[in-house]
Amino acid sequence: MTGLTFVTAEEVRRRVRPDDARRLVERALRDGFDPAADPARSSVPAGTGHLLLMPSVLGCWAGVKVASVAPGNPARGLPRIQATYLLLDADTLTPRLLIDGSALTELRTPATSAVAADHLAAPDARRLVVFGAGPQAVEHAVAMAAVRDLDDVALVGRDPARRSAAVEDLAARGLPARAGSRDDVGDADLVVCATSAGTPLFDGALVRDGACVVAIGSHEPDRRELDAGLMGRSRVVVEDRATAMRECGDVVLAVEEGVLNPDALVPLTDVVRGGRRATDRPNVFKGSGMSWQDLAVAVGVAELGADPGRD
Repeated sequence: MTGLTFVTAEEVRRRVRPDDARRLVERALRDGFDPAADPARSSVPAGTGHLLLMPSVLGCWAGVKVASVAPGNPARGLPRIQATYLLLDADTLTPRLLIDGSALTELRTPATSAVAADHLAAPDARRLVVFGAGPQAVEHAVAMAAVRDLDDVALVGRDPARRSAAVEDLAARGLPARAGSRDDVGDADLVVCATSAGTPLFDGALVRDGACVVAIGSHEPDRRELDAGLMGRSRVVVEDRATAMRECGDVVLAVEEGVLNPDALVPLTDVVRGGRRATDRPNVFKGSGMSWQDLAVAVGVAELGADPGRD
């Protein structure tokens, strides 16, 4: 491990652009990786939050992310989630890179959502509503704009100052962003939920048939962003059925309430490898964030960073 290179967040973003991350995640699925084979995320209580351990293996690479989740950090001006990633070659398990894990998370989560949305949203989707005003909300808007030609991006957030900052950030990146409200859901082609909420963010009856809803805000079984009504009438896509039933409150609670059959959950691999979007009901993608996604993007950090033609 002598001289092990640390890749900073700035360098991660230079090496792997948002749409690169989407292609890396989709490549892993198209190349035959089965998310059901990924080890379960380990969670250990620590201090005022918990630690997450997330190992995975993809081909000739292995890696593990150690993340901390401290719910009280935003009030202290600190990130709620912080992380470090160790990338190893799978042959000798020799460490190759130490990577800023928070930057990986910011890339891989919207990348996975964009993979799903690219297959589940209408080809002519134009109107996006994003719940949240943090880094994931902003990066999800950018990721969705890479797969659809958006002409309206409405941000819905509890904190007016954070929402305004997020709108300005997106506008500076060339996206037609504005402050929005829950009522915008009724006209939306795409809805992204990227919040820390524990209860539904809007009335699911507002979502039109054929629209796509992405929910990624929680990986806890007792918290949800989407109501049972929406989950019960939608085609629900998940990364992996077992993971969803273990970690995704939107799914777990809907199943417990008797409105969703776990056997009806559609694995993301089925969608990527030829599944069709529903037009007679909403399409919901519930993501929990899995270890293989971090590794897929970390491999890109190593491989794209070695490309001498990369600017």
